[in-house]
Amino acid sequence: MKPVVRMINFILTLSVIMGFGFCETSSAFSAGDTVPNFSLKDINEKVYDLSSLKNQPMVIIYFFDVDSRSSQEGLLTIDDLAKQYKDVDLLVWGITTSSKEKVLKFNTLTNPTFPILMDTTGVSQKYKAQTILPTICITGPELKVLDFFQGGGKTTEIMLVKLAERTLQQKKVEIAKAISGKVVTKNPGNVEAKSVHGYASLKAGDVEEAEKTFYELSREKGDGAVLGKEGLSTVYAQKGQTEKSLAMAEEVEMSGPGRAYVHVVKGDLLYSQNKKTAAEVEYKKAIAKKQSAPYQKAVAYNQLGRLYANRGNFKKSRELYAQAVSIDPYYIEATANRGLTYEKEGDWAKALENYRQALAIDKSDPFAATLAKNAKERLLLEQDEEKRSRIDKLVDELVLRYRDQTFSVDSTIEDDWTSQPMILTFTYFSETGGLTERDGFSTVLTSQLADQLNASGRVQVVDLILIERLLERLNLKTSDLAEQETALKLGKVLSARIIGTGAIFHVHGSSLITMRLVDTETTDITKVINGEFGGGPSIRKDMHQLNREILTTVIQHYPLQAFVVDIIGNQVLLNLGADQGVVLGTRFDVIEDKPAIEYRGKKMKPESAVVAQVEVVKLEKDFAYGHLKNTRRPIVRDDKLRENIDDIVFQGQGTKVW
Repeated sequence: MKPVVRMINFILTLSVIMGFGFCETSSAFSAGDTVPNFSLKDINEKVYDLSSLKNQPMVIIYFFDVDSRSSQEGLLTIDDLAKQYKDVDLLVWGITTSSKEKVLKFNTLTNPTFPILMDTTGVSQKYKAQTILPTICITGPELKVLDFFQGGGKTTEIMLVKLAERTLQQKKVEIAKAISGKVVTKNPGNVEAKSVHGYASLKAGDVEEAEKTFYELSREKGDGAVLGKEGLSTVYAQKGQTEKSLAMAEEVEMSGPGRAYVHVVKGDLLYSQNKKTAAEVEYKKAIAKKQSAPYQKAVAYNQLGRLYANRGNFKKSRELYAQAVSIDPYYIEATANRGLTYEKEGDWAKALENYRQALAIDKSDPFAATLAKNAKERLLLEQDEEKRSRIDKLVDELVLRYRDQTFSVDSTIEDDWTSQPMILTFTYFSETGGLTERDGFSTVLTSQLADQLNASGRVQVVDLILIERLLERLNLKTSDLAEQETALKLGKVLSARIIGTGAIFHVHGSSLITMRLVDTETTDITKVINGEFGGGPSIRKDMHQLNREILTTVIQHYPLQAFVVDIIGNQVLLNLGADQGVVLGTRFDVIEDKPAIEYRGKKMKPESAVVAQVEVVKLEKDFAYGHLKNTRRPIVRDDKLRENIDDIVFQGQGTKVW
């Protein structure tokens, strides 16, 4: 046996020298294993402890030899990307058993963006990184193994494609495109890298580039053609070309019967056609089939979980969400969805726990952040007996008003000119169309809009908790507010001047919204706002735009009105303040009404004359101070002021308007 052993060792050594790829995950670590902890130093004696990275979403531990170019290839590629995309956080530790002198020379030549650590304590042995280099271990949250690779050459290429997939899972689409692009440049025949590049383009919103990538891939033979057609089916679905998408999906099923993701695409399209049973069949097929990337397989479990959650089967949906996360730990959509199932059962503590888990992966996620904020407020309310008592008392009063149809009238109002606080309430947004990956869209929409509008200082939005409590007491469902008469009645009871209601229609990759702003006094529709919400990072921009449109509507249709209370030099005291929607910088015209004119039996009311302008420079709750400008006559007490809306300027992120 000894000659055989010597021959095997010779082949292994030769393969490393020549750069042949080995991937020995079966003899090292398996996915889900927790990696051994270690502490190592760099050439400057700085200590790096792996346990400090426990909460990092992804860590790349790269064992290499500074004398071996083949073992450095992947490391230098990652370093180039880190230098090119400085805003994308790639956490990499290079580890070598080479001497300090050689490491110093390597650092001088390459100037890496990440630390090179010297293994003097046998860490390489723990990671089985002695014989075959490079050895690369990619870990996810809690330092659990995602991928483990050994060997250069082809294995380095496989590692880079897998890294591109992992960064795509983290929604770092630009870095995913860059990594997959580098692989394709070096090896134009790598169809997996081309596929990742196509999906990264699609996630980035570049549908045309994605379509071009998948079309070229579909023209190849074998696996490339199947991957290309599966990608084209996804692109056509996102473009709203349902028939083309389904036709391409059929081709994939014929030529690549083991492909899973195409059934997710079909399921989504069937669901949007209200064929929910057929959609369920497709999602189950996607789960059963093996050929798909982790970021696609997780979606299959999530969509089936969403379907069960919509039926009220929260236990089953949670099981499916858990499977989705086990496949793709970065798939926070499923984690947040699981939180929503607890929320719907009234278990706010478990809901918050899941939202925080999602935020630990991506702290900038707007869905998880909003849902976590709402859950935290509910838990704090449960602990605040005094506040609960105040809300319950207010709800009792509102219930009586609603049933007796006695709407609130402020007895302190002394005139019909001075503006009152602009109160808005969101009532009901119907959700139809496709099955989005994320549950709770309307909740996040109204919560974020409420926060932004309240922060503007111009609008006060009725607390959603108060509305929910009132509906419970009135035995009304949220869907009952789809009837305008009921919504208007509720709005008047809440002293709201405007109600916001509408519809959300989900299509593949985006959501279309139609919002109606209705005046509760006149019952007129003041404004209809149409918008589109894309997926991913663009949702913040889309939300900000919708907030701007609502604020613009309020300012244009309900300009602030006030009286001059006092004049001291160039300073004017107004009987309007922050509680009524005034913000620093608000501009008012001092107006003078003109008497009606009778001409040939007809009476005409001339437009009011502008005799001066006032800009607010100091603000209190119920009054404000402003500087006089462009005065055409002496300003006196009781002169009327009306907001100048000719020049609406949004400052910052729409939090202040004037």
